[in-house]
Amino acid sequence: MAKVTLIDVVKRFGRTIAVDHVSLKINDGEFYAFLGPSGSGKTTTLRLIAGLETPDEGEIYIDDRLVNYVHPRDRDVAMVFQNYALYPHMTVYDNIAFPLMARRKQLKLTVSEVRNMVLEVSRLLGIEQLLNRYPSQLSGGQQQRVALARALVRRPKVWLLDEPLSNLDAKLRLSMRVELKKMQRALGITTIYVTHDQVEAMSMADRIAVMERGRVMQIGTPDELYYRPSNVFVATFIGAPPMNLIPCSIVEGESVEYTVPENKSGGIAGSGRVKTRFFMECPELRIPIDPWIASAILKESVENKLYLGIRSEHISILKARPLESIGVSRAVVEVVEPLGSESIVTLRLGGEAIKVRQPPGEKYSMGEEVYIDIDLRKALVFNAINGGLIT
Repeated sequence: MAKVTLIDVVKRFGRTIAVDHVSLKINDGEFYAFLGPSGSGKTTTLRLIAGLETPDEGEIYIDDRLVNYVHPRDRDVAMVFQNYALYPHMTVYDNIAFPLMARRKQLKLTVSEVRNMVLEVSRLLGIEQLLNRYPSQLSGGQQQRVALARALVRRPKVWLLDEPLSNLDAKLRLSMRVELKKMQRALGITTIYVTHDQVEAMSMADRIAVMERGRVMQIGTPDELYYRPSNVFVATFIGAPPMNLIPCSIVEGESVEYTVPENKSGGIAGSGRVKTRFFMECPELRIPIDPWIASAILKESVENKLYLGIRSEHISILKARPLESIGVSRAVVEVVEPLGSESIVTLRLGGEAIKVRQPPGEKYSMGEEVYIDIDLRKALVFNAINGGLIT
């Protein structure tokens, strides 16, 4: 297997910078995902690793070997395209065997050895009964397996997958995600997976590089990206529904003393018995915060414009206002989306819409006045000007 390293890689198409100084390191045997919207540069980065594009700047290494100008066939990588790219005039067997037959002399393989390799990989993918068929006689899922088999048949060092599940229906995508992950674990092949679907990336990858406009916005495990996004883009791109961002600012007022409930200790409101004159002022919400936390936020904020970030599952809906009112505010129910296992409730908080994840069975009416209780231990604060995480 192999590790892949990119150092300050840049790719331009005319005046458009498709890949903007991307640096990352993919470990040996790792399942690594490039995640981002259309036009974020993820497929171009994959093509640079494959050798289908040449970088304008920077260096690309596969197993400590500089491959900037190495021909694709000599990089020992295999790629699966979004449209599968099967040869329509060849049988499934011939499609899978093609990369071996094209280089049989170079690889020093006999026809019998090629056949054994094709049979082995077709059994692995459960398509041995399809070897005599043509691509036009296959379903979308079967074509996808053939494309995967063709890429795996010679056991490449690096496996490159460019949105291979996007043409499948939802049910088949779900089962193929499980199969792909099991297969990658069993074979131990270094895998780079391009997708715009956060569920695919989060459910399969060991680490994810979130990309936007050719730049890597954050690299981390699925948990790191979900619970500790480094900027507003990642916070709102990861998660369904995305993280709620409530515009706020730090204000000074009369000194107050308050007690933070034990289950919220360590959050932005402080812990235990706290005395402060600083507050986070948000729509319909005024949160007292520790002076040292307020000082840290003001130091890093621009023009005192902030976002209070909170995931939908870290907000509770209450019918009556509790005695402890830190992080509690009045809101109005706008929309209820029942999803079976849960409901997504859209609330109007002042002039802002926020989404709250609720267990099944809870009933709310449009226009109903309720109270929300924000778990401040899980809250994040972002700079509203540059989008960066403050605390």
